[in-house]
Amino acid sequence: MQSQGLFGKKYLDIQDRVREIPPPDEAQVLVRVLACGVCGTDINFVRDWEDEPMALGHEIAAEVVEVGKNVTTVKPGDQVIVEDCTMCGVCENCKAGQPQFCRNMYGIDDQPGMGQYMLVRFNSLVPYQGLEPSVACLTEPLAVSLTSVLNARIPLGGSVVVLGPGPLGLMSARVAKLQGAGYVAITGLPGDTPCERARLDRAAQMGCDDVFEVGKHDLEAEIKRRCPQGVDRVIVSSPPESLHDALKIIKFGGIITFYGLHFGGRSTIPIDINDLVFRKISLVPTFAEPAINFPVAIRLLREGLVDGAQLVSHTFAYQDARQVMQAIIEGSQPIIKAVMLPNS
Repeated sequence: MQSQGLFGKKYLDIQDRVREIPPPDEAQVLVRVLACGVCGTDINFVRDWEDEPMALGHEIAAEVVEVGKNVTTVKPGDQVIVEDCTMCGVCENCKAGQPQFCRNMYGIDDQPGMGQYMLVRFNSLVPYQGLEPSVACLTEPLAVSLTSVLNARIPLGGSVVVLGPGPLGLMSARVAKLQGAGYVAITGLPGDTPCERARLDRAAQMGCDDVFEVGKHDLEAEIKRRCPQGVDRVIVSSPPESLHDALKIIKFGGIITFYGLHFGGRSTIPIDINDLVFRKISLVPTFAEPAINFPVAIRLLREGLVDGAQLVSHTFAYQDARQVMQAIIEGSQPIIKAVMLPNS
């Protein structure tokens, strides 16, 4: 069978390609995409990526269409989340209880989640119930945010600042509260565009104790006024250069965990190693491959502990992808989280 899917690179060069999908082998499953979220990585690709176009979309809620003869874990009609990277389960790291270090992962093989159909291995699927697909597809980004919070090892009642009010940052802030943080603040660019304004406003609605606009607030002074020694933890969801702000507000012995990326030449920054050593600061990167914490993320969404409806502000059809991504880049619409519904 054939399936359409979107690929993209710099200058919003978004290409609609048709791929041939063979029948599933004995361990594979054919799924129909129900919803796919727009990730910051997708935006990085269509804004900055200069090489061959990349498959777009990896935040995927789908429905099982056909299963291979040896697949017993799912059946046609089941609703599932598709993991973009799945641990192998048999390598030394997996067997040692550290699957996060697996290097033999199963992937989605350059198949775009922003498309119609995908052929994936059975163990890359996580069944779910009780969620609309547009909310269920938040499972993957919520799992990333959850992992960043777990990596931060927030002390009970501790103080946390999240840099960047995008969907991942908003979810990190919410999960930090769930994890027991007593004070959570979030920072973002000035709310001078509809997109930035919407995200900053939503941060307050989702329970952040303070919302700071970089450039309008002196972040270091504001934080030191509330936490004179600095904050216990900083979670960086904004681009790498934001680590400089994180280092200004972290306390002695604090932890900074970060997952913000940049593909346009701004991924390298200078850092004072002496400062890290003498202040005993830990930098902990969060890279959620292979996929972990998906079942917990589904439960948080299903039980409303993380309110997906507060995050998904826009849904759009397959043919509107370029327009929506351009609006996100320009900040011209109040988009918090956009989700493609390919069959709408």
